[in-house]
Amino acid sequence: MFIDEAKIHVYGGDGGAGSASFRREAHVPKGGPDGGDGGKGGSVVLEADQAVSTLIDFHYKRHFKAERGTHGKGGGRDGAVGAELLLKVPVGTVARVEETGEFIADLSRHRQRVVVARGGRGGLGNTNFVTPTRRAPSFAQLGEPAEDRWITLELKLLADAALVGLPSVGKSSLIARMSAARPKIADYPFTTLVPNLGVVKAGEYSFVVADVPGLIEGASEGAGLGHAFLRHIERTALILHVVDLSGGYEDRDPIVDIGVIDRELAAHAEELSSRPQIIIGNKCDIEGAAETSARVAAWCEDAGRAYYEVSAVTGVGIDGMIRAIAEIVRELRSADIEPEEGSFEATFVYEPPTERVIEVERVTADSYRVRGGFVERMVIMTDMANEEAVAYLQRRLARAGVERALVEAGAVDGDTVTIGPVSFDFEGQAAVAPVDAIESDVEDEVIAEEATPQAQEAGDE
Repeated sequence: MFIDEAKIHVYGGDGGAGSASFRREAHVPKGGPDGGDGGKGGSVVLEADQAVSTLIDFHYKRHFKAERGTHGKGGGRDGAVGAELLLKVPVGTVARVEETGEFIADLSRHRQRVVVARGGRGGLGNTNFVTPTRRAPSFAQLGEPAEDRWITLELKLLADAALVGLPSVGKSSLIARMSAARPKIADYPFTTLVPNLGVVKAGEYSFVVADVPGLIEGASEGAGLGHAFLRHIERTALILHVVDLSGGYEDRDPIVDIGVIDRELAAHAEELSSRPQIIIGNKCDIEGAAETSARVAAWCEDAGRAYYEVSAVTGVGIDGMIRAIAEIVRELRSADIEPEEGSFEATFVYEPPTERVIEVERVTADSYRVRGGFVERMVIMTDMANEEAVAYLQRRLARAGVERALVEAGAVDGDTVTIGPVSFDFEGQAAVAPVDAIESDVEDEVIAEEATPQAQEAGDE
């Protein structure tokens, strides 16, 4: 079964909690803190694999979750890191955020990877919060919840040339004549319901041709099979526009047909209107086709397009057409600047655009909501039942500029502020304190705490 679209839910592994533990040994009456860090959760990774040709694996299973990290323990024992979850997709797969349509990655090369749901960071153990003035911190961080999101996967076939045209012009017969592909062939519209790929040999050179299911007027707006298959033409170097010389289905005029398909290609993607194109007149063996072929040839000459008259049934003109296509494809592909091996970023980590942004929204006259990926994580990773941990969080929020942003938005003491799942009463003294005074507080000089998720991931590796 050919599946070229899928919607899946990906969930990284949650981070393990840090440990608030103290060293306890005989004859060591004042053992210091020795809580280990929680393990980082595994991430969900998409990897392009040329051995995979369809998205069928995501048709029956749609929820994927990576392994979570384990909690830290006393004695300085860190939690285990959760294993990443690797999902293999066909080369040519495009990933987007399902809710917004935001582009994530285009996996167009073998072994190219993208992290689509990062695992949560492990919480820091209490050994990380020791300072000259806080010798025995009694708190540790909770594990960070992992990212989760619905994403859509779209497969765009990687072919050198694409056969396009209205239904029943003989595209399937042509690809069967040109290659070893054996698509379904019948005398009725929309016989082909999925794209077919065939490898065509032309001497020492070969190229891949795609048979795209028949397009009709309005295809770019979803008519017929339009939306489902127009995207498969986007990556091709050459468009092979097939027309019926026999009059065929409903006595169509091939020159009118050319205009219909041209408009639909341009409406789908403007760039396709300038894509190199060859007109192929099929069914030249049918009685009366010679006159029609002459008209099409004259039109193509005026339009500056190459024209080939063939018969998929008898094989007339096929060899010459294949040699011409092979030469054009070779020239087009050689003109592309191929990146050097290793010049692309093999593993890309998707980060939402609002990750480092602080947004303050006034909900009611006396309540506010603060949004921002890293700020919300600060709150979620704090043990709200521990007063010392809460006080530390307040200082971190001040340093991050949250309290200052609330004051600028009009918040006053006593207003309700919600960050993530937690609501609390606003006290703005720290927000209006001089920045130098805040930054000089030695208790906030925990470098590991201020690292971005990307920096910590690099450190884990």
